[in-house]
Amino acid sequence: MRRPTPIHSRTAALSGTPLLPWSRCLTLKRRAGMSQQEFKAYRQNVHEPLLLALPEARYMRRFVVSYPVPAAGFGEPSYDAVVEVWFDSLQDLNALFFSENFQTKVDPDHANFLDLAQGGILISEEQVVMEGPPA
Repeated sequence: MRRPTPIHSRTAALSGTPLLPWSRCLTLKRRAGMSQQEFKAYRQNVHEPLLLALPEARYMRRFVVSYPVPAAGFGEPSYDAVVEVWFDSLQDLNALFFSENFQTKVDPDHANFLDLAQGGILISEEQVVMEGPPA
């Protein structure tokens, strides 16, 4: 398996911003009976602190949660949030998500606020197609 180029030597051509080669992207759907506001509050105030308290959370390099906003002409959103987490390597990603701490402290909490049958997951190596203002 080809090892990714170290993060300090990979940069986006236009901005000089370091690229984080590995990411985990999740699409989240809230559990039945939970409002969007309750979902967001639970994810931010209960679930997120569980994750960030793990010693293995140090492997995360960037952690972004996106929530839908009203957008005329686009209809109802398919999901209630998209989570993106970046890592320096696939080994770091695995070190977090396959750790005993994650499996016993964070993963069981998902059932408290997610419809586990409706979400999606993608492990990826990022390719920047365009960055910065158009020429």
